[in-house]
Amino acid sequence: MSLPKRQFGTTGEEVSVLGLGGFHLLEVSDADAIALINRYLDEGGNYIETAAEYGAGESERKIGLVMRERREECFLVTKCHLRDRKGAARTIEESLKRLQTDHVDCLLFHHVLRYEELEKIYSKDGAMKAFLEAKKSGKVRYLGITGHGQPDVLIKALEEKPHLDALMTGFNFYDRFNFPAKEERLIPLAKEKGMALIGMKAFADGLLWEYPQEALGYTLSLPIDVLACGFNTMAMLESDLEIVRKFKPMSEKEKQDIYTHNPVLSNSVCRLCDECLPCPEGINIPKVFLYEGWYDRQMRDRRIRSTPEFALRDRLRFWFDDRDQARSAYSGLDVKADACTACGDCVPRCPFGLDIIGKLDNAHYKLTREVTSSVPI
Repeated sequence: MSLPKRQFGTTGEEVSVLGLGGFHLLEVSDADAIALINRYLDEGGNYIETAAEYGAGESERKIGLVMRERREECFLVTKCHLRDRKGAARTIEESLKRLQTDHVDCLLFHHVLRYEELEKIYSKDGAMKAFLEAKKSGKVRYLGITGHGQPDVLIKALEEKPHLDALMTGFNFYDRFNFPAKEERLIPLAKEKGMALIGMKAFADGLLWEYPQEALGYTLSLPIDVLACGFNTMAMLESDLEIVRKFKPMSEKEKQDIYTHNPVLSNSVCRLCDECLPCPEGINIPKVFLYEGWYDRQMRDRRIRSTPEFALRDRLRFWFDDRDQARSAYSGLDVKADACTACGDCVPRCPFGLDIIGKLDNAHYKLTREVTSSVPI
């Protein structure tokens, strides 16, 4: 059974709902990369996405080994991380050479995280000029933008900036509660603009690796057009193919079951349900935990874990580096978490059993403590 397909925004293109992301091809040999890509294409996949920055072009080179024979079978996407016109133009040419093709179907501005970067891209000598020149010459068909973590910059791009056909960012049931604006504001805005929506990070950068059915099912149930996933073994690819072939959209009840029972969320991640309010001291408890989510994805929670689990969480908690934004937002709260008197009024009202008092203390510590060493807290 071939992979199901969805419309790629309003472009008129059709893409398979499961896309092949090129980052993890860095971890395998040329021969294994070729085998994985060919297997994906043989099974009806047609969306292949990479970036110039992945291994300084190594991912593009490996994909090019297959593209020289099977270019017409896929919707090929790459990304450019440079913000100036001259650098972007050079990078586009280098990407096409490595991919062994004369054009890509979509070119994305890679990981645009700051307002200053967005303004640079659209400046007189910015990268958008190079993108538009590449499109005019037939080297690129569609243009887009990618981002991580807090979606404020992406929202601004969609609201104010022209020439964009596609948007790529992460969606998963863990970060649903760290960056809720992605589902609540960004998706509706993208749909309103007719933008193609490319999802990634369904496994929350590996945090949800033990729950592939739930992870893929949740993200594919969102109104995205394609979900890019990385594969570094044939078994991983086959597993994801099987899940996607049998996919049925999750009901709200099934999503709520994940929110309530998944062990990774457990009783440590705030679900932003507001049941803990009002606080007698006037603390906006969910808002504090939202900013904690921006800060470190609520991953450093003072729990003792196994060494591998601790190492994974420690690696992932600053993956998007929204610390400054989190601390700035927290500083603007009229009542901080340290106003908590430990009265316990909120605790029995939490449907998820969070230790709200301890979590408030931990959040305040993270969001206010001065960092005096090179080791982030």
